[in-house]
Amino acid sequence: MIGSNSALNIQAALAQVSDYWSPQVVGQVNNQYIKVAKLKGELIWHAHADDDEMFMVVYGTLKIQFEDGDVLLQPGEFFVVPKQVRHNPVAEQECGIVLIETVTTQHTGDEQTSRTVPIAKQLGRHTAAAD
Repeated sequence: MIGSNSALNIQAALAQVSDYWSPQVVGQVNNQYIKVAKLKGELIWHAHADDDEMFMVVYGTLKIQFEDGDVLLQPGEFFVVPKQVRHNPVAEQECGIVLIETVTTQHTGDEQTSRTVPIAKQLGRHTAAAD
């Protein structure tokens, strides 16, 4: 999809995502990746030391937990998590989102777990050497 000469349908891109919490890069604007992801349950508490992160809800409801309160996002709403702010995304039911992140943003920021998805996999490179 990156470098394609055709429009991208976000709903169709989300329909191609099969795993929760596994963002997929669908485009790039300068130094920012545009990603789609399906969420259900919660990820982990984490922060991104050098990068802001934008969450936009396409369908469902997303709660972003912060140490001083929560932000609840409905379809069509977005929120930018500032760099260095610890947060935990939570979706009680399936939620489809668009993420906009700097190309250097690590999936789970300062925390690396078995749920962390490396950027090579987000780009669709699924070989062992790429991961």
